[in-house]
Amino acid sequence: MRIAMGGIMIECCTFSPLLTQLDYFRILRGDEMLPNYPFLANFPGHEFLPTLHARSIPGGSVDREAYETIKAEFVERLRAVGPVDGLFLHMHGAMNVDGMDDAEGDWMTAAREVVGPDCLMSASFDLHGNISRRIIDTLDMLTTYRTAPHVDYMETQERAMRMLVDSLEQGQKPEMVWIPVPVALPGEKTSTEWDPGMGLYAMLPDVDAVPGVIDASMFVGYAWADEPRAHATIVITGTDRAIIEREAKKLAQAYWDKRAEFQFGSRVGSIDECIDWALAAPEKSVFISDSGDNPTAGGCDDVPTFVERLLVKQVPDAIVASIADAAAVAACYEAGVGGEVSVSLGGKLDTVHAQPLPVRGIVRFLDTAPEATQRQAVLQIDGVQVILTERRTPFHYIRDFQRLGLEPVEHKIVVVKIGYLEPDLKAAAPLALMALSPGAVDQAIERLPYERIVRPIYPLDPGMTWEPVVNPTQPGL
Repeated sequence: MRIAMGGIMIECCTFSPLLTQLDYFRILRGDEMLPNYPFLANFPGHEFLPTLHARSIPGGSVDREAYETIKAEFVERLRAVGPVDGLFLHMHGAMNVDGMDDAEGDWMTAAREVVGPDCLMSASFDLHGNISRRIIDTLDMLTTYRTAPHVDYMETQERAMRMLVDSLEQGQKPEMVWIPVPVALPGEKTSTEWDPGMGLYAMLPDVDAVPGVIDASMFVGYAWADEPRAHATIVITGTDRAIIEREAKKLAQAYWDKRAEFQFGSRVGSIDECIDWALAAPEKSVFISDSGDNPTAGGCDDVPTFVERLLVKQVPDAIVASIADAAAVAACYEAGVGGEVSVSLGGKLDTVHAQPLPVRGIVRFLDTAPEATQRQAVLQIDGVQVILTERRTPFHYIRDFQRLGLEPVEHKIVVVKIGYLEPDLKAAAPLALMALSPGAVDQAIERLPYERIVRPIYPLDPGMTWEPVVNPTQPGL
């Protein structure tokens, strides 16, 4: 069988003032894609035809022209490899394009117009994706991650391909049912590393094993997108309509029943509270998540409030990772290691939740390694060492600090612009706290200025009642 491959992945915060431009995307074309899918070796006898895959760090809505440029090239490449028997799409599910709702639905519709109604289409998603009626109507099957943090990303992609290949080989066309669940919660509450997320996702393999079911998927959704499809969703792919409807209702009801039990996985408080708790803690080092400005959820990565509060409190030993500020980085490189600089720190990208912070400090480190993909600097301001980057940058691994001459666990406070700690940081942190800090991805979603999300929805409408409805036709979903 001839199977085309492609897709686009980004998580877009509609509350961010930034637009994601074309140069934010890493675009792989043709055979450049293949190393990312080693599991293709498990499907001998099939011809895989890679087209285009685009991926970006989470951010604000995608610039419309940038999106249309990427989509046009994907469509052109898809048409060039045709005709095909199947299409595998590697997606995220929480993309927003400026001036467009349901961007993934638009992408998939464009693909369907090329491959035709008889081609089977399968997609893999992030569990933080927002699913729409259009997506369901366009695809033949889908699956999503079952872990957050996403340690099963490769397994999920292979599962999507396995469904597609099996269906092609067996000559069957699966069907899907979906149930939107009116719950919108931040990912930091819905991790699968603790209950109820852990228990809910543990239900899925048992549903998969039910005769007539091919795959059971549970989406917690992405709460920082103010569009109608922002909600949790249950999707089941299978061959027996009555059975998959029954199982979908069970999962949807289970999710709904647990809605009030979702909680953060670590102690949470204000910035000042977290600093005070960390200073009083017996642990040698305390990691604090600056959750409101998390770039891997769509934050701008340049809100300097944490730096300001650490300085006001005269904290003697802290690291902040990081502030995206190209001008400050340039000033550090001009001064050189050991040089003293005065800069206005941050507040240039997120002009809604921040303003530049005037500081004076000493340059302690410059990243001049040949393999460096951007310039980075460490600026010491009193007792606070601030990592400065030219671009919005996640710090998910201890090695990200070490390459800049820092051993984070040797410092009392380590502030990271992140939500829940990724596995490497979690394993290293003697104690973890989460600050409910300002930014585009505010964890207290009740404070967000929603205008277009479908109401009622929990927790914005805590007193609402609901029961599962299969394949609803409510406008906007």
